Amino acid sequence: MKFQLKKIALGAVLGLAAVSAQGAEVTLKAVSVFNKDAFFFRQFNEFMNSVNAEGKGLVQIQFVGGPESMPPFEVGSALRSGVVDIANTTAVFHANLVPEGLALTVTNTPMAELRKNGGYELMDKIHREKANMVWLGRTTDGLKYHVYSNKKPDGNSFAGMKLRSVPVYRAFFQSLGAAPLQVPPGEVFTALERGVVDGYGWPSVGIFDLGWQEKTKYRVEPGFYNVEVSLFMNQDTWEKKLNNEQREFLKAQMAKVEANYAKDHELAVAEKKRQEEFGIEMVSVSNGDAFVKQANTEAWKAIDQASPKYAAELRAKFGGNQ
Repeated sequence: MKFQLKKIALGAVLGLAAVSAQGAEVTLKAVSVFNKDAFFFRQFNEFMNSVNAEGKGLVQIQFVGGPESMPPFEVGSALRSGVVDIANTTAVFHANLVPEGLALTVTNTPMAELRKNGGYELMDKIHREKANMVWLGRTTDGLKYHVYSNKKPDGNSFAGMKLRSVPVYRAFFQSLGAAPLQVPPGEVFTALERGVVDGYGWPSVGIFDLGWQEKTKYRVEPGFYNVEVSLFMNQDTWEKKLNNEQREFLKAQMAKVEANYAKDHELAVAEKKRQEEFGIEMVSVSNGDAFVKQANTEAWKAIDQASPKYAAELRAKFGGNQ
């Protein structure tokens, strides 16, 4: 009888310990593919500060470092394996793992609509299946990419130009006659200085953060695509280390970020003005509509080829049939 009571008591103690552990504060290791002084670190920094201020006793974030601590193109693998728990990155940088993630950049469908039409669930599902990642959401929405260069394009042709590229616009740059080269952001300035590249694709914001304005003469209009920077988490951390209260807390923190996109648009307008004041000349291609259409066509063609399983559904949810 005494033995049975001891077993019951021990079971109760272990049960309480399990509940206590499940409800304990969890610290997430975080990295960013962008430097602390970069435009695309700002929203992530606000997210971390908010989580750490409001999540005491629940969730905390320990920032491990930026690209100086982990090369941007290795962050996806680090997330998949659980080396880090959460990352401020872009699906462009882990397209080798999840080529479908390029749809996040090509789409013009707002994040709010993607949460309503099933696009969010689809992209999250694909990331879970292919890379053991959870997509928390976007930190930017509605910003455009541009071609920046030291040479003026000839109409809609960039023949002979070497442009720094990433997977999402590699095919587009090739269709323009340019030679795309994959160069990490931290090496672009030197590549421009040494003539390794003549220009680069980059969002409408952020070149001053990196010092690239010193080696840039032209910004090509119109802009194309929809710049995507997101927060991704390791799926095992999300499902096994966090309880429901902690997951709901992080979802609420993500919602605060998504309510703040308008500020990015205001800053983008101010940065374009700053570029022109610095002496970067705005040049327009001869047919802007055809230029943008060509960008979209080439990107969706690449997604179709890389993901026959999901391509049709991605087009339906993310606007690739427009």
